[in-house]
Amino acid sequence: MSADPPVGRARRTRRKAAAPVAGSLQDLKALKRRIDDAAQEQARLEAEQRATEARLRRERDLFALSVGPVFPLQRAVRAPVPRPKPEPVPLQRQRDEQAALREALSDEFDVESLLDTDEALSYRRSGVGIDVVRKLRRGGWAIQAHLDLHGLRRDEARERLADFLREAGRQGLRCVRVVHGKGNGSPGRQAVLKAKVRTWLVQKAEVLAFTQARGSEGGAGALVVLLGAPPSSV
Repeated sequence: MSADPPVGRARRTRRKAAAPVAGSLQDLKALKRRIDDAAQEQARLEAEQRATEARLRRERDLFALSVGPVFPLQRAVRAPVPRPKPEPVPLQRQRDEQAALREALSDEFDVESLLDTDEALSYRRSGVGIDVVRKLRRGGWAIQAHLDLHGLRRDEARERLADFLREAGRQGLRCVRVVHGKGNGSPGRQAVLKAKVRTWLVQKAEVLAFTQARGSEGGAGALVVLLGAPPSSV
């Protein structure tokens, strides 16, 4: 067999050398496509992430605009829960009612047997010495308040006297004067209030004694009354 001519051998050599070069180009193209695909996927993912963050930011901003400024709650002392208060007990009304029962003064009370048989018709409660009445008659206690019942009807005078004594007890007064009049202006010149005032006074537990006032203090038309502590209303 004859040897190949030089030209033929050169062509075969070029064909053999060109084959690896073509394969390398195809590999590079494939690699480039994979790189491009990866870059596009990365770009897509980043775009989606930016879109999600933008959506969340819009929602957060919308909430802030809707509710206004938001501040964290501070840990503070808990306020006590208000509880319904019990109904108040009307103690004062009860005391007033009890006082009204005590002040239900009777006009039929027989006072004559309790009065000392002297011109002043003095009175002293059991346990009070006669010297107390004498001192009262002589003005041994300063008169701290007075009540004038002139011109009042019997029922009105009784209520005024009860109110006066109750207020005197609240103020802690010891000696008061009650002016009932001499009865000169009454029908038949009968001193109706004069007798009734004595009857009412002896029924009051806080009245220790009374006697006719001295001439300068009203004489036969008034009484000077010595008071003690009022009875407890409890």
